[in-house]
Amino acid sequence: MIELSINGASHRVDAPADMPLLWVLRDLVGATGTKFGCGRGLCGACTVLADGEAIRSCQTPAEDVKGRKITTVEGAASSGVGRAVRASWQEIDVPQCGYCQPGQIMSAIALLSRNQSPSDAQIDDAMAGNVCRCGTYRRIRAAIHQAAKQTAKL
Repeated sequence: MIELSINGASHRVDAPADMPLLWVLRDLVGATGTKFGCGRGLCGACTVLADGEAIRSCQTPAEDVKGRKITTVEGAASSGVGRAVRASWQEIDVPQCGYCQPGQIMSAIALLSRNQSPSDAQIDDAMAGNVCRCGTYRRIRAAIHQAAKQTAKL
């Protein structure tokens, strides 16, 4: 049994220690907002936060995040930064297909949690590991800038 803190709730899961966090989240906890993309940690669709740090859940064994606070896209609105990012995503109408957006949102939250006024280059650097097959990168950047302005008011 592995005990994990996910979106503010404690979950005891019967999983092998090396089971990727992605599958624990989706199959055992029911947090299906986190997506499977490439399975190699290269596309960012599976991004979640562990103590505020963006991690690739498809490559992170569940055992490695014991004792850390895991936040998925379902729990993203639990912080002011998360609410600002989600609101900006909707206002700018960022998603097209939407598949990569949970990972994009979580990476944006991690960025704005450590840098409330990122430059375009800093946004591009922080988001570089997240692939958007629809090419909404300009809208993603615009939404991050808008969320930054909103979080400055918090």
